[in-house]
Amino acid sequence: MKNSPMSILQNDIAIDLGTANTLVYVKGQGIVISEPSVVAIDRRDKKDIAIGRQARAMMGKTHGDIEVIRPMRDGVIDDDEIAELMIRRFIRRVQKNRLMRPRIIVCVPSGVTKSEKRVIRDSAEYAGAREVHLIAEPMAAALGVNLPVKEPVGSMIVDVGGGTTEIAIMSLGGIVTNHSIRIGGDEMDEAIAMYIRRNYNLLIGERMAEWIKCTVGSAMALPEEITLTAKGRDLVTGMPKAVEIGSEEIREALSEPVSQIVAAVREALEKSPPELSADIRDRGIILAGGGALLRRLDQRLRDETNLPANLAEDPATCVVRGTGKVLDDFELYKDLLLTNN
Repeated sequence: MKNSPMSILQNDIAIDLGTANTLVYVKGQGIVISEPSVVAIDRRDKKDIAIGRQARAMMGKTHGDIEVIRPMRDGVIDDDEIAELMIRRFIRRVQKNRLMRPRIIVCVPSGVTKSEKRVIRDSAEYAGAREVHLIAEPMAAALGVNLPVKEPVGSMIVDVGGGTTEIAIMSLGGIVTNHSIRIGGDEMDEAIAMYIRRNYNLLIGERMAEWIKCTVGSAMALPEEITLTAKGRDLVTGMPKAVEIGSEEIREALSEPVSQIVAAVREALEKSPPELSADIRDRGIILAGGGALLRRLDQRLRDETNLPANLAEDPATCVVRGTGKVLDDFELYKDLLLTNN
């Protein structure tokens, strides 16, 4: 579909407003922002000091006048004011023509409540949108990996994000079965931090826990196990401390959140209609979201479900790419958007 001169000037925007990262897609340009969902503010005047990567670099290193805030929790807005500020800053960064307010499509968890929808809509409107639409994350992820969601065939996607894991079976432009659990990358990081604290009396920060997960985390045994050095503060002496930790231990730390994700996938499969189950057996499960990059999570799902399970290409951007597809051809895909109810 060709864009009119007016639509090009409007710079319409798709936003994957994630717990861990926010991605912004601009119509006609593609993904233009991929930054942590973090804001640093001055406590004295409540003005923002930094957004995104710059703010994340300050985590755990600020003095009393600076507060670093993550305004998203479990896939939805936790701090309305800070979220609105973050959205506004990202919108301004990509807008070429500030006289024309953009249409914005925002991804939300499939289990979002009516009040959570309202908060997201209000934040985007106050940030400068002329109209706001919402789309369920699993539907957006399915579009992002080119699944035939409008056809009479079952497609299954597992989107592992920072705050939620979205599991959905889709057919004929709708979600037939969905399961949204508030388990994702953040819970994995917390599990690692708790394990190290309990077993080594070592207190580590969020960034260290995430680095450990990305470096040695896995859902199943690795062909070659890995070790690394975790650094933090000794809870007994209060002094800086470093310990060697192996991937086997981190896998043990991650066992509970990973098992919860696997159980949720099995539950969604058990609730699926028989005809769609047959389609899924043939077509398999697609893994999307940044959390899907956990080593051997795809193999764990294959073993637990006896179904094909494949990692999407560039899983961290599937959701925003799918939302951008709706933005690029709004009339074709508008029936996939969520209603106001």
